[in-house]
Amino acid sequence: MEKSDYRKWAARAADWGADYLDGLADQPVRPAIAPGDVAAMLPESPPEAPEEMEAIFADFERIVPGAMTHWQHPRFFAYFPANASPASMVAEHLATSMAAQCMLWETSPAATEMEQVMIDWLRQAVGLPEGYRGTLQDSATTATLCAVLVMRERALDWAGLQDGMSGAPRLRIYASAQTHSSVDKAIRLSGIGQNNLVKVPIRKDYGMDPAALKDLIDADRAAGHLPAGIVMCTGGTSIGAMDPIAEVMDVAEAEGLYTHIDAAWAGAAMICPEYRHYWDGAGRADSIVFNPHKWLGAQFECTAHFLKDPASLIRTVGLRPEYLRTLGEDEIVNFNEWSVSLGRRFRALKVWFLMRAYGLEGLRARIRDHVAWTHMAADAVAEDPVLEIVTPPMLGLFSFAHTGGDHATLGMLEAINRDGRIYLTQTLHQGRSAIRMSVGQFDTTEEDISLAIAVIREFASKI
Repeated sequence: MEKSDYRKWAARAADWGADYLDGLADQPVRPAIAPGDVAAMLPESPPEAPEEMEAIFADFERIVPGAMTHWQHPRFFAYFPANASPASMVAEHLATSMAAQCMLWETSPAATEMEQVMIDWLRQAVGLPEGYRGTLQDSATTATLCAVLVMRERALDWAGLQDGMSGAPRLRIYASAQTHSSVDKAIRLSGIGQNNLVKVPIRKDYGMDPAALKDLIDADRAAGHLPAGIVMCTGGTSIGAMDPIAEVMDVAEAEGLYTHIDAAWAGAAMICPEYRHYWDGAGRADSIVFNPHKWLGAQFECTAHFLKDPASLIRTVGLRPEYLRTLGEDEIVNFNEWSVSLGRRFRALKVWFLMRAYGLEGLRARIRDHVAWTHMAADAVAEDPVLEIVTPPMLGLFSFAHTGGDHATLGMLEAINRDGRIYLTQTLHQGRSAIRMSVGQFDTTEEDISLAIAVIREFASKI
C-alpha cells in the first residue's frame, strides 16, 4: 500500500466502523466459535510479495468481526465495560495518524502539556483536592505496579534500586481480600513475593477491617518484618466492595505507610457528587488510580494515575540517560519517567475530546442511568422464585445465583452466553458461584436492560 492510498482506505475503514457500530445490536455479543477456528483461516507463513489492500480488507471482513466478542455491544454486561465513545474514537483516529512516540516533552509538546491539563480536569471531575498531579498510564495494573514499587523503595530508603532485594528486610504489603489480582501481580513482579502480600479480613459490608489491619501490622513488626504499604479498593472487581478509606487512612498515617487506592472501575462514578461518600478520605491517599477507559467512555487504553507526591514515583521508576535529556530544560516534565514503559501513546487527546463532547453533566447522566437500571435489574431478578441475589447492587454491579446451587448457576450462565443476546460473567463469592451483571456500556438503554431481565428469567426457568 502506498501513502497515496491512505486517504481511500482510511475512509473505507471509518465507513466500516460506523456500519459495524450501527449493526452491533443485531449481532450476538459473543461469537459462536471454538479455539483454533481463527488460526485455521490464516496462512501458516507470511507472504513473500505484497498483496492488494482489496484482498486484505476482504479477508478482514470475512475472518475478524464474526470471531470477536463485541465490547461495544449495548448488551455487554460482563466484566466491567471498556467503553469507546464516538468522540473518543475520533480522537484515536487523529492520534494514530500522527503516530507520535510521546515519551518526552521534546518528542510531543502538545501531548505532554495536554496530559498535565487533562489529569487536572479529571482530578476536578472526581472531586479530589488541589495538589494532586499525575499521568495517564496504559492500565490500572501498571499504575498499581508503580505504587508497589514506590512502597518498596520508600521502605528500603531507595536501596532496592541499587542493591536489589537480596539481604533486604522482609517487606509486607497489606490489601483487602476483595482487591484485584493486579495487586498480586505487582507484588510478584516487584520482587516482594506473593507470601508477603497480607490479605486483611473484611467486615460484613465486605470492606477491609481497619482494626484487623492494625493487628496485622503490629504482629509483623513484632516478627521483625517491615510494613511498606497498603492497597485499598473502591469498587472491587468481584462484587464492587468498598474499603472504608478514611478509617484505613487513619491506620496508615499512624504507621507511616504509603497508600494506594484502586478505583479502576468505580472511580468514574465519583464525577457524581452523590457517590463520593464511597471513597471518603481518598484525598489523603498517596496515589489513586481509576480507568476513564472503563465507565467514563475513553477508548482503551487510558488510566488516570493521581499522585500526591510525584517525586517519589519519579525517583523510583525514572531514568534519564543523556540521550533522553531535553537540552536546556532540566525541570521539564517527561512522562516516560512516571511509568515503567519508555514509549507512550497520545492518550490525553481522547480525554480532551470526550470531556468536551459530552460534558460532565452528559457523562453523569449516563452513570446515573446505569446505576438506576442496575437496581431495576436486581429487583426483577429477586422476584424470580428460582433466582436469588448474592450481593446487592453496588453502583452498576450486582450478583445473583440459581437456587439449585453452583451447577445450576454455572449451567444457566453458559446457556445464556451461548444464546448470545446478552453476555454475563461469573465470580466466586464466599465459596459460592455467582453471576455478575455489570451495567455500564456507553450505549446501553433501558430497553436493553429489560431484554436482559427477560433472557435471565427464560434460562433460569429451563435449568
